[in-house]
Amino acid sequence: MLLGAEFVGTFILIFAATAGPIVNEKYNQAETLIGNAACAGLAVMIIILSTGHISGAHLNPSLTIAFAALRHFPWVQVPAYILAQVSASICASFALKGVFHPFLHGGVTVPSVGTGQAFALEFLITFNLLFVVTAVATDTRAVGELAGIAVGATVMLNILVAG
Repeated sequence: MLLGAEFVGTFILIFAATAGPIVNEKYNQAETLIGNAACAGLAVMIIILSTGHISGAHLNPSLTIAFAALRHFPWVQVPAYILAQVSASICASFALKGVFHPFLHGGVTVPSVGTGQAFALEFLITFNLLFVVTAVATDTRAVGELAGIAVGATVMLNILVAG
């Protein structure tokens, strides 16, 4: 059940977060950056609220490894979670190809800044995401029911800032 929830959650995230930019490109920038950010942020929020109580809704190998490193997740389960996440991502990619074919660039983003700037942005938004996730998911003083909103909003903010 844990791995099934992680698979479904990751599938939904990859499908929604990639479908937004595909639809945006296909329909002449109709969604804009705000729509693309909302697709990913809302997907994360919905997944955490619906499956977080089952699998923890890591949705990403980096989060699974971070939780294990912080001793909030057993290392023995890390490989299975990563396998579920990667498998779900691949399946979502094939589903996107089937639904949106031809899908032009397929949601691929190309940095409009230099390599150093792109690295710095990725580092900062990844830090921001991991900070918020670990803060709301591991601190007993945080309101657990609001974790989905906090993490989804962080994803949306990260895309708006670095999109």
